[in-house]
Amino acid sequence: MIVVLLNAYIAILALFVWLRFIPFNTFWKLSPVVVLLVLLIGLFIPMGWGAPSGPAAVIRNSVQIIPSVAGEVVDVPIAANTPVKAGDVLLRIDPTTYQAQVTAIEAQLKLAELRLGQFSELQRRDTGRAFDVQERQSEVDQLKAQLDSAKWNLDRTTVRAPADGYVTNLALRKGARVTGQSPVMAFIDTSEAIFGIEIPQISVRYVGVGQPVEITFKTLPGEVFTGKVETVLQAIATGQSQPGGLAVMPSEVQAAPFIVRIKLDDLEVAKRLPAGSTGLAAIFTERVKASHVIRQVLLRQTAILNYVNPF
Repeated sequence: MIVVLLNAYIAILALFVWLRFIPFNTFWKLSPVVVLLVLLIGLFIPMGWGAPSGPAAVIRNSVQIIPSVAGEVVDVPIAANTPVKAGDVLLRIDPTTYQAQVTAIEAQLKLAELRLGQFSELQRRDTGRAFDVQERQSEVDQLKAQLDSAKWNLDRTTVRAPADGYVTNLALRKGARVTGQSPVMAFIDTSEAIFGIEIPQISVRYVGVGQPVEITFKTLPGEVFTGKVETVLQAIATGQSQPGGLAVMPSEVQAAPFIVRIKLDDLEVAKRLPAGSTGLAAIFTERVKASHVIRQVLLRQTAILNYVNPF
């Protein structure tokens, strides 16, 4: 962009010299260098923090589906990469043994409640002991707790979608045996899309919540979308300390970019973008507002080049 502006100035200067509006003296010969320095120092360098930009990506939360109970899979009623609603069935585990446990505990509970009633009646007639009633009551309470646990296990033989989304890379098939320790499928949550921008540390100092954003995506060439800064993440992996039994291990310190999370004004755009979609975004701060126009032009050039640029 600086080359375009400089060439435009030189073209206008040459026209004015040719029309003899200005003399072709030393000052005007050196003026392109002066203009270059003014553009560079007064506009393009400050544009880095006045209207910072960086690569953007669309991220969706992934949920590992791990069954709560073990057993043989009897049904997988979904297809890979097909949208499902929250609560839709993802897989069913053979419920035979879990149903048998529920039935057995219900029978025991029925007998225990009958015995409790009999001992309570004897106590009311002063022919039974309070201890026997308390003992039977304890037995009933224990069986009720066991029944609740057995019903919970039976209910978990049907695994349902935790949110709106889809299952990707589905390899699970009927007849497989699953356990409560290993994930069996990856569920992509489409109820919320996360838009993140990588901004160099030197340029993020004036970025704040609520500032306007423009963004263009590779998957939607030629289009520019607007949004707002939602938050600036206050931690990256470089600054993370993890518990362990070793002393601090020095590593090569690099100025990794910070992540800025944004929210688009048009929420329908998020539904059109697959997870992993990339693009370029610009944040317009309160500083160096003259540079905002330049950044907007550069962003729109990128949006048009997305038609032919694969990188």
